[in-house]
Order: sequence, then C-alpha cells, then structure tokens
Amino acid sequence: MSETPPESPGFDAMARDIAEVPAVEVIVTVAVNLMSAAAVKLGLTEEGEKHKDLDEARKLVHALAGLLDATATEISSFHAAPLRDGLKSLQVAFREASLVPDEPGQGPGEKYTGPVYG
Repeated sequence: MSETPPESPGFDAMARDIAEVPAVEVIVTVAVNLMSAAAVKLGLTEEGEKHKDLDEARKLVHALAGLLDATATEISSFHAAPLRDGLKSLQVAFREASLVPDEPGQGPGEKYTGPVYG
C-alpha cells in the first residue's frame, strides 16, 4: 500500500493567502527571518560555533539593514524600533566576533546605519 503525499498548495491558493497579509506584516516577517538567520551564523544559538560563519552573517546583517533602511517610512515606529534594536545588537555581535574588526562605518549594514561601536 503506497501512501500518497499530501497535495501542495497551488500557486493561486498561495497568492490568495498572501493577498490577505498586510505589507507591514510581510516586511516584519522577512526582517525577523533575516535576524534569526544572522544570529545563527554569528554563533549566538545554543549550538554556537557549529553554525558560525561570519561571511554569511555579514551578508544577512547587511540585507537586514538595507531592508530596514528602505522601509523606514513604510512601517510604523512600533514595528521599526525593535527591528532597529535587533539590527544594532547583531552589528555589535558581529564586531565582537570578528578577529579583525572592520573600521567604524565599514561593518555589515553600517552603510545604512552609520558606524556602530561595541
């Protein structure tokens, strides 16, 4: 007896579902996913060093900073403030994890946020 895999939702169904989600919620969800991935790549999870990859972390933190910069006027400060705080924490963690820290203003995302000292 073979089991049939559950049907995956079709494109139309997924498009209908996403159409009901406010843009601010999509932006915040993407930002939180970038933050989570960056934290893993910075070694800030329980398994720490196992997943640490500063090159990957740099890309994720930079992408998060760009997203927050681009959407600053689109999302309320209610949503933006904790995301900016999280970004700064990741930038400081990156600086602390680097064997040779970037010059102030040259770290991941600092193009958008300005220099981060930690």
